[in-house]
Formats: sequence, C-alpha cells, structure tokens
Amino acid sequence: MSSRSVLIERPGEHRLVAGPRPEPGPGEVLVRVAAAGICMSDREVYDGHRDAAYVRYPVVPGHEWAGTVEAVGEGVGASLLGRRTVAEGFRACGTCERCRSGDTSLCAAGYDETGFTRPGAFADHVVVPARLLHPLADDADLPAAALLEPAAVVAAAVRAGRPEAGERVAVVGAGTLGLLAVQLLAAASPAELTVFDPREERGAQALEFGASDARTPEEGAERAGRYDLVIETAGAPTTAASSCLLARRGGRVVLTGMFTPGAAGIDPVHLSLNQLTVRSVFGAPSSAWSFAVRAFGAGLIDPRPLITHEFPLERFSDAVALVGGGDPGVGKVLLRP
Repeated sequence: MSSRSVLIERPGEHRLVAGPRPEPGPGEVLVRVAAAGICMSDREVYDGHRDAAYVRYPVVPGHEWAGTVEAVGEGVGASLLGRRTVAEGFRACGTCERCRSGDTSLCAAGYDETGFTRPGAFADHVVVPARLLHPLADDADLPAAALLEPAAVVAAAVRAGRPEAGERVAVVGAGTLGLLAVQLLAAASPAELTVFDPREERGAQALEFGASDARTPEEGAERAGRYDLVIETAGAPTTAASSCLLARRGGRVVLTGMFTPGAAGIDPVHLSLNQLTVRSVFGAPSSAWSFAVRAFGAGLIDPRPLITHEFPLERFSDAVALVGGGDPGVGKVLLRP
C-alpha cells in the first residue's frame, strides 16, 4: 500500500511524493489522516520565515490534524485500531523536571514537534507515539477535530487566565485562536465578553459564538483599564502592549500570539504600577489537550464553522497561498487527503 505526503525540501520548494505506507515502530501508531489544518506557522515553514531552531528541512508539515488509527506498533494495545483520534504535537520526553511537573510544553529535552522536526500530517498517513493520542468519540466530526490543536493552545491560555463567572473579559484578535477562545470563555459565564478585531466579518462571527460586543482595535482606547482578563491571540506588532492597556489594575493578561522581533514592548512602568499578571503560552501541555478534547466532546466548542476552505493534497500550493493573505473571508484552510 502506498502513501502520499507533501514534502517541503527547502523554503519555497515542495513536491507531492509517494512511497510505501509507513509502519509504526514500538510504542507508535499509524493514523490515516482525515483532515489537517494549515496555520500561519505552516506558511512560515513554506516561506522560510520560521526560526531555524524550530524547523528541520526537508519536512512534511502538518501539526493540526485528526484521523483514524490504522495500525499499531509493538507494545501498543490493539483496542486503538479503528479509533478516531487527535494527538499532541510536542514530543515531550516525559521524564525531565518540567514534564514531571505537568509542563510538557516546556520539556527540557529540547524542541521536537510533529510537522516541524518530525513528519507531519500533510499526508495520507502520520506516525506518532501512542502515548500522545487523545482518542475521540466514535462519531466525532474529524474535520472539525483537526482544529483541536489550536483549541488546546486556547485552552492553555484560558486556564492560565483563570476566568471567573461575572468578570469582564476581552479577546484581542478574532482569527482561529480568538474565535475558539470566545467559545471557551463564553462557557465561563462572563458578565461581558468583548472581541477586538479590525475585520467586521470576524467581529460578527465572534458575536455568533458568544461574545457580547465586537469592536475595532481603535476603540480599545475607550475601554482602557476595563477588563479583569484579556486573552491576546493576534500576534500583531502592537497587541502585547495594547492588551495590557485594556486590563484593569490588578488584572490578568495572557499572550498567545506569535510575535516577531521589533514588536512593541510592554511598558514596565504601566506593568508595575497597575500590578498586572502577564502570562504567555506557546503550544499546549497535555492537560490543556485533555481539557480541549473534553470541551469538544461536550459541545462547548464547535470548530466546524471556522472552516472555510478544503483542498486535496495535490492543491497544497493553492491552499497555503490563502493562509495569511489577509482576506477576511478565509478562515481555517484544511487539507483533505
């Protein structure tokens, strides 16, 4: 049986390759990919803009995915065969002090992630350690479940922010992360849930997902110091600083956006005088994955409406060109092997 994959040999150069179906080794499973999402980090890999420490060429990208277990390696129970599943991307060692403390996204063994340093899911099949699986219900919507990776990142951010019922909450950015954050935060019964994004269409979608208000970033100055909790998801040059200005004195800010060098810094005077708590999130620990999968199974988050485009592997060029292009009509783009 053959298996195809999208191989980026070097920045800007890719080809669709075919070969024998990969076989899982000891402790591993082979998953037939049902759907894989393309995000900005995948576009950065393709364009060559990702930090060299966080990618290894040639690479098969794809870290947001869902599929069905098709084969198991030595030492893995046969009960997993046929299970619908997602899996964590970080290949945490499980034995260092950070992993043993539950902070698997801070593994001291070094960065190692499916789709960046290991073959990913822009392919018919992907091989992953069985210990990283999060099995889903038998009737789970697999294309929607492909968004559980960003949902896990959002879950890590929301859990770090510790929302309480009746609080005023803001979400900065209404992309995939921001709209998933709205769904999770709405389930926490905030008194006010405001989304800041320059795109009118995204603001309207945020309202459908449970936000109470949608405003442009320019209107943020009118809301300075208003919010108990601010979840930043945009990663724009100014949003780390502007998110801190939205928080009330003693408030909490969680940064999830991927910032580039030269982004506006957070004013240390404002930070200290207002006694803000500022956290950042990169990836998601195992606990956040479990939380996201539970929320998905319970219907607290529904990623399906975020999907706007689906392409076969053969049209990877068309698919990746849509990501990061600025078209407000482009939401989550999926590859469907």
